[in-house]
Amino acid sequence: MEETMKTIDDATASGHAPAPGISRTQWRMILIASLGGSLEFYDFIVYGFFAHAIAEQFFPNASSLVSLLFSFSVLAIGYVIRPLGGIVLSSWGDRYGRRPVFLSSIIVVTAATVCLGLLPNYQHWGIAASLLLIALRMVQGFCVGGEMPGAITYAVEAVPRRAGLAAGVIICAVNLGVLLATLVNLGIQLFLSSADAAAFGWRIAFLFGGLCGVVSYAMRRHLDESPEFERMRGAVVKQPFRETLRHHGRQVVIGVMSIAVMAGVNGILYGHMPAFLVEQLHYSPRIAAIAQNAYLVVSSFGLLFAGWLGDKVPRRYLLLASAALLVVLSYPFYLALSAHSVDLVVLFVLAALVFSLASGTWASVLADYFPVQIRYSGIALSYNVAVVAFSGFAPLLATMLIRETGSLASPALYVIMASAVTLIAGALTAKAPVPTGAPSQAH
Repeated sequence: MEETMKTIDDATASGHAPAPGISRTQWRMILIASLGGSLEFYDFIVYGFFAHAIAEQFFPNASSLVSLLFSFSVLAIGYVIRPLGGIVLSSWGDRYGRRPVFLSSIIVVTAATVCLGLLPNYQHWGIAASLLLIALRMVQGFCVGGEMPGAITYAVEAVPRRAGLAAGVIICAVNLGVLLATLVNLGIQLFLSSADAAAFGWRIAFLFGGLCGVVSYAMRRHLDESPEFERMRGAVVKQPFRETLRHHGRQVVIGVMSIAVMAGVNGILYGHMPAFLVEQLHYSPRIAAIAQNAYLVVSSFGLLFAGWLGDKVPRRYLLLASAALLVVLSYPFYLALSAHSVDLVVLFVLAALVFSLASGTWASVLADYFPVQIRYSGIALSYNVAVVAFSGFAPLLATMLIRETGSLASPALYVIMASAVTLIAGALTAKAPVPTGAPSQAH
């Protein structure tokens, strides 16, 4: 086996040489690849917005808190299945190509989303409705486990010398998916009564997501294969997942820890925050929606800048800087949030500025760890383990923290913990460089 020892700084050597521009064809490839991530987070946010209504319809209980905990548990279950989907789909992607995986996953996710919008509730189907809800979320989780890693892999391979900006575009598209979800939620709240929004408004949101999936599939049909995969098609690895574990296990562990801040903050911000602002902090839905949209706009510009900057300076430093700021500022943020002492929009804009350094660089930092032969598998495994560990249970754990401590600021402890894990990863990487050599045997 021939391996070279590289630090993460070496992996971002493109920052020390003039980077070429991105052609129109490359922009088209990146933008089409980004569509799946948009749909993934659209569904995630829609579920968070309507978690209370879904809980009442599928998990009725005398205690609204217990019912909500059941609903958040379903969200977590969907995330638990993601690593399995990531393993299967990324292995196919490393063996047969990125394009066929893109097409098959978007078809299944779209079908599951439409079925969610049409699923009868507990009153009509009893426990079968609850079980089918869980099953559909698991199907979604399985498919999206390979969606975001595939988009990242495709983007950095389409424009390897501008990987930071390309990966930033993928994450920006995620923000646009979230923004679309908040706008759909806002429209439902404006045009439907509270009772109607709770009764069937969430169904409209899921069915709209299904429509977006159909559009995504139509566009992806014309997507070309990744140029780097085409160049190595004759030297693919037969068992990419096994190869990743056997020869790149340390990169996977460091990768999981490196993106813990991304997974933790997104889990809190997108999974817990929407219901938390309205149900427990008693902000009006209108003000909460405005603040969240302001966050998304500022964050989108900020992360694109961070991605661009990550092609010019070692991008892991930008990631670590964001994690350090979050350790220091998370608790004051939550104190101000719970006390209503600072304007909500201002708080969310400041949060966007701090977190955009991490959200714009984590994807390209993760891609730097793995060679092309197992890049999809390595990114998928690292990403999905991090998402399960730090995102999937974030809403549930944040709710439990509040319940156990009695403090509305206690979710800050979760953000601090996730950020600290990323800082530890940075220290470990600096102490011992991470090998990024080629796989031991290609077939």
